[in-house]
Amino acid sequence: MTGETSTRTITVTGTGTAEAPPDLLTISVGIECRRDRVGAAYADAGTASTAISGALRRHGVTDADIRTSGLNVRPELVWRDGGGQQVTGYVASTVLTVRLRQVTAASGVIADVVDAGGDDVRLNGLELGFSDESAVSSVAREAAWQDAVATAEQFASLASARLGTVVSISEHADGPRPVPVARIQRAAATEAISVEAGHTSIGASVTVVWELQD
Repeated sequence: MTGETSTRTITVTGTGTAEAPPDLLTISVGIECRRDRVGAAYADAGTASTAISGALRRHGVTDADIRTSGLNVRPELVWRDGGGQQVTGYVASTVLTVRLRQVTAASGVIADVVDAGGDDVRLNGLELGFSDESAVSSVAREAAWQDAVATAEQFASLASARLGTVVSISEHADGPRPVPVARIQRAAATEAISVEAGHTSIGASVTVVWELQD
């Protein structure tokens, strides 16, 4: 009989991150109009949406970076003893998702958006990111690879072996990790909110299998 020697392998997962200043800010702008009549609520929501879109375009925001979603018109109801459920007015609402490609100018854009929409505007949040993640992702992958190699070499040494040929490499999906935008401040009630972009990180994770050699 001929004996077969099984190949020894080691499997290691490495992780890495890369940070860079974000060049894309996505904001969610809500419009919510409460009026006595459904037609007035709907019309005023349309007027506010048009005014906000106009303010954005004056700042150079293109149509491709403005998306409307979630158009909704509903009655506003209250319960009254002896009268049951009654309609007290109507609410028309919609949401504009806007991508701002000049992060440093975001404070002024947001201030003009709020001014254009008035009391019917709701700012639902913002997210910092990259218009092209490939360069930052490449650095994160390299860091993940180096982490995997260092760990694998340590385990191989502990096993009195050395790393041989790479058998397989698999990358795990990972995405942007926005640093919380904690530095959003208002110096006075009449002043615009200042948006500090900070840095945004992207993570990478890779699993590598090596042969172990004596």
